[in-house]
Amino acid sequence: MASGQSAWRGYQYYKENKVLSLSQTGYDEYTGLVAGSGADSYQVTINTEHPRRSKCNCPHADGRRVVCKHMVALYFAAFPDEAKQYMKDVKEAEREEEKRQKEHLAEIRAYVKSLSKKELQDELFESLLQLDEIYRSRW
Repeated sequence: MASGQSAWRGYQYYKENKVLSLSQTGYDEYTGLVAGSGADSYQVTINTEHPRRSKCNCPHADGRRVVCKHMVALYFAAFPDEAKQYMKDVKEAEREEEKRQKEHLAEIRAYVKSLSKKELQDELFESLLQLDEIYRSRW
């Protein structure tokens, strides 16, 4: 339920041992103290059955129904096997993305090699015009 950035930062907080305390307060509820990026620490309560009911008094999540990095860190501290699985999933996604990028680059290379000199010049000209248009629209 967390954004990709919050999930990643929460994992890093977990790995950096920023979860200062953790206790199970109900069947599906955990409470703890998580160190912030500065000198502050935050009171965090997570509800594994209903993540949007989780709470943290950090500026990002206080009074909002969002899952912040402190909640993620507390979750991973409560469920370390989930943290391991998360990292496996991240590495697999990175490998798949790298593979897709290599395949895409190979497709582009094959396309460029298939063009005649005139076709290549025309494509280059059109691409430069598009880049120029993008550049001018930003200013």
